[in-house]
Amino acid sequence: MQLSRRGLLRAGLAGTAATALGGLASGCAVPTGSTGREMVLWYWSGGLSDTVVKNAKARFDSSVDLRAIQIGGQYRSKLITTITGQAHIPDIAGLKGEDMAAYLPNADQFIDLRTLGADKYKSQYLPWKWDQGIADDGTMVGFPIDCGPVAHFYQYDVFRKAGLPYEPDDVSKQLSTWEAFFDAGEQLKKRLPGTQLLTDVNSVFENVVQQGAKRYVDKDRHFIGDQEHVRRAWALAVEAKQRKIVSDLVNGTPDQLSAVQDGKLPSQLGASWATFDLKNGVPKTKGRWRIADMPVRPANNGGSFLSITKACREPEQAFRIITWILDAANQAQGYVDAGLFPSTPASYELKQLREADPFFGGQVTTDVFGPAAQKIVVAYNSPYDIALGTPIKDEIKNVGVLGKDPKKAWSDAMSKCRRIAKHLGVSY
Repeated sequence: MQLSRRGLLRAGLAGTAATALGGLASGCAVPTGSTGREMVLWYWSGGLSDTVVKNAKARFDSSVDLRAIQIGGQYRSKLITTITGQAHIPDIAGLKGEDMAAYLPNADQFIDLRTLGADKYKSQYLPWKWDQGIADDGTMVGFPIDCGPVAHFYQYDVFRKAGLPYEPDDVSKQLSTWEAFFDAGEQLKKRLPGTQLLTDVNSVFENVVQQGAKRYVDKDRHFIGDQEHVRRAWALAVEAKQRKIVSDLVNGTPDQLSAVQDGKLPSQLGASWATFDLKNGVPKTKGRWRIADMPVRPANNGGSFLSITKACREPEQAFRIITWILDAANQAQGYVDAGLFPSTPASYELKQLREADPFFGGQVTTDVFGPAAQKIVVAYNSPYDIALGTPIKDEIKNVGVLGKDPKKAWSDAMSKCRRIAKHLGVSY
């Protein structure tokens, strides 16, 4: 089940993600960032720890007036507009992880963080996360904030009543393959009628794709969404539907949340930040949940970056602020405050991340998310992935929610992808 707080951005028009920054100015205009002591930081609600931001203001107050502004609404669009207009550009800008593929081809709008000494920090961060902030030409655009390792959330007592493994280590070991996971779903609905393993087929499809090293478009600008890695994810999602282990409820609706609270949807595949969504969305389920490894290997969903724009008058100072905000101690605080799972492995042994969580029956959730974060497979993220992945995701949703014929849905998805690829200049 995917929860709404960090749901992947879905492009409304094919090609939006691929062309979002295509019209940016080349940098010939006079920068219009901070002047004097003022330095402006843009981020979104929940994008950084408010405690850490407040502490950063105090820490650097002797040399700079740090103005941290939470931008509401369409964050990416607003940032693009300011850069395009060359006016009121922030010195430091947050970049959402799902948008990085759109920013990287326009790396010339940002300062290469390597020129400020970023390489000396590299060993402190997850290698795959570090690489996600680097453009094809080697320019480092983004400095890692958080990541979103995916795990298996389940309700302990429901699994026990269904005769399934219910201790986290046992669930991890015995449901370590998709086949075993699906078998558990069938046993669950048989032993506890009206109970289903997952909300929808998309959670299977998207997580299987995210487990691998390929997405929808490769470095050579060739569409690969019709290849085995996507076909297998599609087939598994269809199997989940055919075996009737997924519901026909729409994620995030009152009916779906009610089913979760009543134990009728006692299981989900969610990223680390979903811990906070569960606490906020179904608080009455406190103590019922546990977390185990997801089948096969972990996926990643979410995670963002901080960048320094070319408009920044004092990039060295901005870089000092960024590296302090995103060090291991402050990333641990970010997890406590906002559910931002650290991209700094050193954080995983700090006190804040070793606390037993009563919502999860006293489990130390870092014991699952920490190792998972270090096993994520590095994948190339193309600026065309959103545009060419969306039709496939939409059609598998039609299979799951509307009962559309899987063969027809696949055929329709590929037809849409062919048209979009041609429009974007992606070879098919």
